[in-house]
Amino acid sequence: MQVAFGVLGPVVAWDGAGDRAWDGAGSAVALKGPRHRAVLARLIVARRRVVPVARLVEDLWVEPPQDAVGAVRTFVAALRRALEPERPPRTPARLLVTEGPGYALRAEPGAVDAWRFEQALTVAATLPPREAIGRLDEALGWWRGPAYAEFAEETWARAERSRLGELRLHAVERRADALLGLGRAGEAVPGLDAHVTEHPWREDAWRLLALALYRTGRQGDALAVLRRARALLVEQLGVDPGPRLRRLEADILGHAHHLDPASGPGDAAERVWAQATTAYDRTVASGARARLDSTVSLLRNLAVTGGGGLEAAREHRVAAVAAAEELGDAELTARVIGAYDVPAIWTRVDDPRQAAQVVAAAERTLAALRPDAHPAARARLLATIALESRGTGSARGPQAARQAEEIARRLEDPALLAFTLNGSFMQTFDRAGLAPRRDAIGAELIALSARHGLATYEVLGHLIRLQARGALADFPGADGHAAAADRLAERHELPLVGVFTQWYGALRLAETGPSPAAEAAYRAAAARLDGAGMPGLRTGLLPLALLCLRLRHGQLPMSGVEFGEEKSDTEEKSDTTDWGPYEPWARPLILLSQNRAGEAAAALRRLPDPPRDLLLEALWCLAARAAIAVDDRETMERARAELLPAEAELAGAGSGLLTLGPVAEHLSALTAALRRPR
Repeated sequence: MQVAFGVLGPVVAWDGAGDRAWDGAGSAVALKGPRHRAVLARLIVARRRVVPVARLVEDLWVEPPQDAVGAVRTFVAALRRALEPERPPRTPARLLVTEGPGYALRAEPGAVDAWRFEQALTVAATLPPREAIGRLDEALGWWRGPAYAEFAEETWARAERSRLGELRLHAVERRADALLGLGRAGEAVPGLDAHVTEHPWREDAWRLLALALYRTGRQGDALAVLRRARALLVEQLGVDPGPRLRRLEADILGHAHHLDPASGPGDAAERVWAQATTAYDRTVASGARARLDSTVSLLRNLAVTGGGGLEAAREHRVAAVAAAEELGDAELTARVIGAYDVPAIWTRVDDPRQAAQVVAAAERTLAALRPDAHPAARARLLATIALESRGTGSARGPQAARQAEEIARRLEDPALLAFTLNGSFMQTFDRAGLAPRRDAIGAELIALSARHGLATYEVLGHLIRLQARGALADFPGADGHAAAADRLAERHELPLVGVFTQWYGALRLAETGPSPAAEAAYRAAAARLDGAGMPGLRTGLLPLALLCLRLRHGQLPMSGVEFGEEKSDTEEKSDTTDWGPYEPWARPLILLSQNRAGEAAAALRRLPDPPRDLLLEALWCLAARAAIAVDDRETMERARAELLPAEAELAGAGSGLLTLGPVAEHLSALTAALRRPR
């Protein structure tokens, strides 16, 4: 059972995670009495840090009973049964854990509505006004009342309640500001009017209300609002309005031009969008199949905006495919599936379940197409299968990639060929050492896209070559492709490109610069992944990169703690590192650093082959280092055989993200170890 927690109102827990919980689909978890809820709330306030039992006793009772510590343990035991009902007896808790002198709630960042609210505000600050309004509306909808409602009088909750309340008010004002930025001042007025009535000391709210009134042609009302604000501040607080309010009053009286809604290119685009969508809704019938075609085109553009756009595009894409299949029109379904030709650079899918659904739908549609269907439709379905089955090890993926590329070359369709080359790239990981082949794919993509104005695929080509040249230790060449990708991204508003080029910059430092600077660069790059909408890339990547960095500079890992998120000096430091899918390859090395060679050897015996993806060589090198340390001959032989074709490459650098140095050095170490007497 996955559990989500709500503190934006009365404290609750739901049986469900993510959107399922926030949308009301999860069922409430029985948390028993008020003391149980107080313990849970106190741990959530601590934000994954340990709260000592003694502190819990102080916070729960003004005059603690004689066996207060025992009572706290009883509350915790009951909470554990409620939150992890399927946990076998005498197995350690994974959510509400015992650690050191107390307890901690190890909830994920997206499992607490307050934490999720903060993340949403951070993302909204990076979005254009229209998208920001949608994100803010969604986040404000999670509030069910005052934060930690039933603990309003508790000292331990006071600061957090105040902080969250301030964030909520700030979100309301940012939403109004975004409406003003879109020229929708009239929509902003009612909400702002209620807002200043409830919170009369917020000067920025008064400023926004006056500006909204002025922009709707109500100059007199705007000035009256400013006079009301001044009277309240002077009479109730004994202070004069701040400079922004005073300046706004003078500007309104003088009809300052900068108060008028902006009329630059962005506003013109906004007007055109509004007019076009209105006309579309009015003209195209609600059940028309053309709406599905249009939807996928929109989702394709939405996906490259990053963050919430990418996540929303993935979700709605699956829904669009399902809707097309329900209509029973194979050609329509083929268009809906194949039109989502969003370039992909990372070899691990973000949502395996959704990817499998798309592959299954594409296979069904291929089988249902009439023999005389246009070959391009088949090619797009095959390319989709190749892309969405990446990293699975399926033989179908490479086969589909070859078939799609053959059709595209025969048809001489540049956009189709670019799409199928992306599928071919994703299937060039059947063995190590294939950076030259991927480099050739990148070069063809750049040339093809530059000739035919395919900007997103030109960017993809540069990113592929950035990876390949890095693998081949050609950093000047990789630098050039990084710069070209950044220039194209700026020109065509492709914010996700910078995520990959920033990680590449950290790799450059890791390979050629001092370790502390590289670690700082990696942490900064990882922070950029927060909210980028790419869990397939983000999960476990920072710890893996820092582990490789330490090993590259000849340092042994001390524990998992050093590879997690940075903590302040006052925070409890414990090993809660999320290695994600890379845990099997990191674990033996961490165990070795803790002098647990027997456990490391056992972990190596269970070690699977790494996935066939961009980190293939790096993971084999990690396995090789551990195998040498425990004299695991079988794993050493496997690693040597797998790494030999990549002898001329840098391990891991083909990812464009991290490096373990020359594969040749790892092969030399393996050869020497295998020659040693047993």
